[in-house]
Amino acid sequence: MTLPILALHGPTASGKSTLAVDVALALGALGRPAEVVNADSMLVYRGMDIGTAKPTEAERRGVRHHLIDLLEVTETASVADLQRLARAAIADCHARGVVPIVVGGSALYMRAILDEFEFPGTDPAVRAHWEAELARLGAEALHGVLAARAPDAAADILPGNGRRIVRALEILDLGAPLTPTLPAWTYALPGVRSWGLELPRAVLDARIEARVGQMWAQGFVDEVRGLLPRGLERGRTAPLALGYRQILQFLRGEISEAEAREATVRGTRRFARKQLGWFRRDARITWRPAGSRDLAAEIAAEAVEG
Repeated sequence: MTLPILALHGPTASGKSTLAVDVALALGALGRPAEVVNADSMLVYRGMDIGTAKPTEAERRGVRHHLIDLLEVTETASVADLQRLARAAIADCHARGVVPIVVGGSALYMRAILDEFEFPGTDPAVRAHWEAELARLGAEALHGVLAARAPDAAADILPGNGRRIVRALEILDLGAPLTPTLPAWTYALPGVRSWGLELPRAVLDARIEARVGQMWAQGFVDEVRGLLPRGLERGRTAPLALGYRQILQFLRGEISEAEAREATVRGTRRFARKQLGWFRRDARITWRPAGSRDLAAEIAAEAVEG
């Protein structure tokens, strides 16, 4: 029997992490052990807990989670790395008779893990040039350079994401396609079943604002401050995370704390809309209202019957 791979999609603050644990527990009750495979690129960092809404040990409720707390904030997490690690975790689950539940962030990372997905090449000299330009001009100005050369690509990258802007410009200089090679919605792994959580925009916006407020109340600013001695600002990917980048601006005196908080809310809402836009293109996803009663039981039952 081929064990399924369950994939949970949806925007930030839609309740994916809680649902993943609910599904794992429901599967366990049916005699089918299950574990969660994280696909959120920022949950891999040790110490980045509050701002990433990383599920606590209590929230995991005894369910094993893979690919959490792997790296220091000075290390770089790439899409290719997460693809390799997640696929290894999925294979490990299957070898032990465990159903993997892939849950995470953007459509890019979910598709990299689940779909046939090849990455463009790289050139250290070209990348070094654009990294120097990033340091000289700043992320937003470099985003303008990308927008002039490839407006469609720039529209899919947040202006503050210097790492992705540099990578896009490197790929352009190499003459490669800006998007990885993606056959038409073809899973690379057998037995994938995808579910998505949807909710009205006004409800999602309210959830995001409430989540950011909760993060501040839990000590988000102190978390970022505590990561400075561990090299947060020297990292290439960790300091770009939503909320962390804004709080770093506050700690450097560039904006007020209130501005950092509001910018985090705005940035998260923009990110959620982008997530939904990408997910909606995938006809393989079965959509259900977030918070639906018995959704975990429905997903678990289908996995067992399948």
